[in-house]
Amino acid sequence: MTILLIIALVAAMGATAYVLVRGVIAMASGKDNGAKQQEWMRKRVFYQGIAIAIVAVILLFAKGAQS
Repeated sequence: MTILLIIALVAAMGATAYVLVRGVIAMASGKDNGAKQQEWMRKRVFYQGIAIAIVAVILLFAKGAQS
């Protein structure tokens, strides 16, 4: 189960990094309007939230395994 959570965490971190880079590139190029840039920001925050939730679950499992 822990291996599956770690794989999910790496995927969420990768998605966060991808969306962050795409958003920065879009902002730097000036092609996208403000609404599109906000959409990239919302996606990044969403994937970061998923990654944080997975880390919390991993820590809960780790704490339970110690007891």
